Amino acid sequence: MPKLAENRKALFDYEVMDKLEAGLLLRGFEVKAIKNGLMNLRGSYITIGSDGAFLINANISPYQAKNTPKDYDPQRPRKLLLRKKEINYLIGKTAEKGLTLVPISVYTKGRLIKLEFALVRSQKQFEKREKIKEREFKRQAQRILKY
Repeated sequence: MPKLAENRKALFDYEVMDKLEAGLLLRGFEVKAIKNGLMNLRGSYITIGSDGAFLINANISPYQAKNTPKDYDPQRPRKLLLRKKEINYLIGKTAEKGLTLVPISVYTKGRLIKLEFALVRSQKQFEKREKIKEREFKRQAQRILKY
């Protein structure tokens, strides 16, 4: 299950409450581009409506620029393949104050391309600073214990 694209900034900016997995509805040349690592998840998010869940602002560069259709939009909304039960669960959770859906990574599962996304809550600046201090303290403790 190799990762094809990752959104590391999302894990730093948000506190992960729950992780989920979904399939993506893609065109053939988009699949080739993703497998070549031409996908960027930075700044993307997931919206849920009555017609399903969509990945917004994910950039998939063309696999072969000269062979892509002229009307191709690299940042077009892409439908997520979820069950109705999962969509209803996400609608209920996102209705809570402060919870959003953010993509974490894109990977292959067999021959399918899957999107891992999370239900997240925004972190405050002081919480980020505390995490960094805690991480540095653990590193120093490990160095001291090593010697």
